[in-house]
Amino acid sequence: MSERYKVRVSKDYLVFCSAHFITYDGDTCERLHGHNYRAAVEVEGGLDENYYVVDFIALKNLVREITNQLDHHVLLPIRSRFIHVEERGDSVEVRFEDRRWVFPRGDCVLLPIENTTAELLARWVGNRVREDLGRRMSAAPSLVRVEIEESFGQSAVCDLPS
Repeated sequence: MSERYKVRVSKDYLVFCSAHFITYDGDTCERLHGHNYRAAVEVEGGLDENYYVVDFIALKNLVREITNQLDHHVLLPIRSRFIHVEERGDSVEVRFEDRRWVFPRGDCVLLPIENTTAELLARWVGNRVREDLGRRMSAAPSLVRVEIEESFGQSAVCDLPS
């Protein structure tokens, strides 16, 4: 049996407070509401020359940068088939059927996902972690696992194998 190594970060500051709404059942859209999300990231892989999978401090800083980008913003899915998002100068117009919202552009994060579910937020964060680990640290983890908790006791996990 070969050895497997993984590191995990889950800190009180790896949180983001954001507004969102999702669609479900094809024709239903939630009301705009918010969550106090919490992120935990696990990275699995071989050991580097320092005997690390990845340095804890570097991983915490990276995840903190990502969560800070989402904090205190409206999260909008730009790949949704049902929610239409359009940038209009310094504002963003969002439409679902006969409903319409207009937000200041600076208050929004436009995400390349289909719906702002905890599952797809976990996938987006995981892809960002993987890309940034490769670019900044030349790390090539065999697995990135992200858990996004949207409220106490309610979370989604995405595993991204290499």
